[in-house]
Amino acid sequence: MTLTVKSRICIISTGGTIEKTYDELEGVLQNRVSVLDVMLASLILKHLDITRVPLMNKDSLDMSDADHTLIAEAAGRAAADHDGVIVVHGTDRLTRTGDRMVSRLGTPRVPIVLTGAMRPYEMRRTDALQNLTEALMAVQLLAPGVYSVMHGQALSFPGVIKDYVSGTFVRAP
Repeated sequence: MTLTVKSRICIISTGGTIEKTYDELEGVLQNRVSVLDVMLASLILKHLDITRVPLMNKDSLDMSDADHTLIAEAAGRAAADHDGVIVVHGTDRLTRTGDRMVSRLGTPRVPIVLTGAMRPYEMRRTDALQNLTEALMAVQLLAPGVYSVMHGQALSFPGVIKDYVSGTFVRAP
């Protein structure tokens, strides 16, 4: 008899490009409804026990300092009851939230991974599903800390910045 222990992962959704949907009537991409459950349903995740926390659904450019603090506090609470935490976040202000987490939480007892996408899930050439899949794997393997996981790399906070030229995240020079 094989006993399988599931990893308990909390996914906190905050919006951002990864969750934008196309509004046909207005002809724009907006944060109205989350597509995160659709993305998760397309993956085989039998070894994971996922808790979803829909915290907010905002473009990160619209986030306030209070929003960054709210996200950090929610991740800290989730870290107490889970084996890892993933925060789905807009990429423009992701580093502000990561830095806020480090300043408020220090080194959490489990890995906290921030991820997002440069192109929405609904677009043909999206990086959304790749980044979510990488985050799901990374949160199970990384040491306790706060990380950005996207495009095949995991970077620990502080010292992570968005490189607008390459369209990904890098270590600060």
